[in-house]
Amino acid sequence: MSPFLAISFTPEDIQRYTEQFISALVSYAPSLISAFILLFVGLYLVRLINRFVRRIMIKRDYDPTLSKFLADILLWTMRIILFVAVIGQLGIGTSSFVAILGAMGLAIGLSLQGSLSNFAGGMLIIMFKPFKLGDFIEAQGVSGTVTEIQIFVTKLMTTNNQIIFVPNGALSNGNIMNYSEAGTRRANLTFTVSYDADLKKVKEICHTILEKDERILKEPKPGVVVTGLVDNGVTMAVRPWATNADFWDMYSDVLQNLKFEFYEAGIDIQPYVKESSIQAMKIEKGNPEV
Repeated sequence: MSPFLAISFTPEDIQRYTEQFISALVSYAPSLISAFILLFVGLYLVRLINRFVRRIMIKRDYDPTLSKFLADILLWTMRIILFVAVIGQLGIGTSSFVAILGAMGLAIGLSLQGSLSNFAGGMLIIMFKPFKLGDFIEAQGVSGTVTEIQIFVTKLMTTNNQIIFVPNGALSNGNIMNYSEAGTRRANLTFTVSYDADLKKVKEICHTILEKDERILKEPKPGVVVTGLVDNGVTMAVRPWATNADFWDMYSDVLQNLKFEFYEAGIDIQPYVKESSIQAMKIEKGNPEV
């Protein structure tokens, strides 16, 4: 026979247990009701305060990423405080509860050191602002436009519409090249012409092309300079300035116009020759010295 079937309750036992339950419920009801009131009122105040803080940040024209981050931190901090207050109102010891939370936080922190490093990196990026949304940057071997700065990663969109997530820890500790900060960029278009070419005429052609392109800024002035004398010719550089919006179109058009005008003027652009190829040619000619 099952021991559970041997248990029997008399009407007196049921009445006694019912009275004890009602007595405990009546004695505990004030704490339970006050805890529910505290919870609902607290949640309302948390939303109200968070909404108020967000409006203040918007009015003061804070950075959107910084505003969202601070508002989220404030929201969760107030929720944790409210939760501890409700637990205390129910009669549960808050000191032991806080100790448990601290131990859990330590264990989680030790197991998530990389994530905490990314979190700290996100804090540094938001505070010191080496770049902002919409900037074109190059870092950690990748480049792209910043579309989102999250707590742990920064989201970049490349020029061919690919998404790259860069960890904030590595991003904040490495070199960052921000192409959008200054608003303008200088191109460095290099080419090599033959030693027989008239360098004055080459420079005149370059300056004419630069003057005709309205996207090229007048200040700073564009430059056309000789940068080196190599085995296969004279290396030159054309250095025009443009705004970030016009940079790539200007870059491509100037290269195209240089190629066309040099061809019309009979100026040969020398191909790039690797050092190993140069050594091979010298050896064939009986001059192995480099």
